Amino acid sequence: MKNFKITIPDNKEHIFLEMMKKISFVEKVEAANELTISEEHQRIVHHRIQRMEENPESCLSWEDIERKIKL
Repeated sequence: MKNFKITIPDNKEHIFLEMMKKISFVEKVEAANELTISEEHQRIVHHRIQRMEENPESCLSWEDIERKIKL
């Protein structure tokens, strides 16, 4: 089974979906939603970035983290 991602104009969505539903070998037709990040998660990330910028010495580099994991 193959999945495809396509982009069509908003004003053609209905026509496209109706056409796909009429093709016998198409098993599932649904509109995919764009990935959305909740306001709460955005605030959390912005807060973490702000803390890091205000106090960079409290952060570990990715290399430091890798070293700690390998120990």
